[in-house]
Amino acid sequence: MNKASFLKKACICLSVFLCLFALFLKLKDEITVSNTVNGRELPIYCVQTDEKKIALTFDAAWGNEDTAKILEILRKHNVHVTFFMTGGWVESYPEDVKAILADGHDLGNHSENHKNMSQLSDGECREELQKVHDKVKNLTGYDMFLFRPPYGDYDNHVITNARALGYYTIQWDVDSLDWKDYGVNDIIDRVCNHKALGNGSIILCHNGAKYTAEALDTLIARLKESGYTFVPLSELIYRDHYHMNTEGRQIQD
Repeated sequence: MNKASFLKKACICLSVFLCLFALFLKLKDEITVSNTVNGRELPIYCVQTDEKKIALTFDAAWGNEDTAKILEILRKHNVHVTFFMTGGWVESYPEDVKAILADGHDLGNHSENHKNMSQLSDGECREELQKVHDKVKNLTGYDMFLFRPPYGDYDNHVITNARALGYYTIQWDVDSLDWKDYGVNDIIDRVCNHKALGNGSIILCHNGAKYTAEALDTLIARLKESGYTFVPLSELIYRDHYHMNTEGRQIQD
């Protein structure tokens, strides 16, 4: 083989290699999100982070007596959180929805009618999400992208349907159990001493539970004393380049 022929073949091989490498990089950039673990779609229960930050969340499906007090306490501590709202709650308390957004909190989707989403068809599932999405959009101009299934009930089709509508499905790893009405101290101690509490934790509360508002001031103060910083979910989760582990922990790639 003469020198010219060798150089020609070398150039061809190099060109093929560079094309394949470019294709690999393109595919790598496109496959940036995976919620699938062992064939199962998982919601985000918590987030892996080296920072000592956590997200406080409130489900709003019934009652509104304490929302103003909760917002006042959050302002006092300069804490921003995420409220997951049903369509019925949005319809009943539109001014509170506006106040929540005006205070810098996330608005999240908690479905239209608070049904067990895993028992619905694909069409019904999407309708449950889209109806409340449209209500909030028309009321505030805000496009929600965070979804919490009622009762924490989900399966693969719930998560894939939510994703098709542009939603990240969110659960929690620290449950205050405030809806059981065990009392103020129980809420505080249960959250602050929870075995899962740590960097990237997502805490579940309800704005309509009997003792939540009364417990909130001390709860925030104690968690801050422990070194935690509160951020809304929009600032905690990764939007892309992530995968999930078997615990539902979101891990950045």
